[in-house]
Amino acid sequence: MVAVIKYNAGNIRSVMNALHRLNMPCVLTDDADVIQKAEKVIFPGVGHAGSAMQYLKEKNLHTLLPALKQPLLGICLGLQLMCSFSEEGPTEGLNIFPERVTHFPPAGKVPHMGWNSLRALKGPLFDGILENTDVYFVHSYYAECGPHTIAVTDYQVSFSAALQKDNFFAVQFHPEKSAHAGQHILKNFLKL
Repeated sequence: MVAVIKYNAGNIRSVMNALHRLNMPCVLTDDADVIQKAEKVIFPGVGHAGSAMQYLKEKNLHTLLPALKQPLLGICLGLQLMCSFSEEGPTEGLNIFPERVTHFPPAGKVPHMGWNSLRALKGPLFDGILENTDVYFVHSYYAECGPHTIAVTDYQVSFSAALQKDNFFAVQFHPEKSAHAGQHILKNFLKL
């Protein structure tokens, strides 16, 4: 079973619908026992980093999530909160990844919204995914490229489209809205 983290964020229903399409049982929860017993954990969401982190702290999930041993996948805001710091708030993150989350330069169109390509793909999350595959993004903040970057996208700057460290994976794009490629990436995660 997959535990989908319930916290102060939107867009969680579309992730659960994507898991149902893959015939993967899932539960939306903020219960620490349920999360610890799940085979996989997905940490999705759209929203404000500060209020989302406050909810995680209220439920003591800010200490639980970095200690998990099973595969965990952060999506969009989930990726940003798994980093060390976000300018949105500003907010201290879970520090799973040392990368900082920064606002796109104001000179360009923000948010970055729509289809964009992935490059410099590494690791099992992207098995069977070709360089320059397009996926769907909606975000105003991005994680800088760093030692844990496993995919890069370019929009005003080059940024981490995906990160990995040990059992922790995170994507800035929305696999649940990225058609066949996104479904394939979710399948890859579920196979880990």
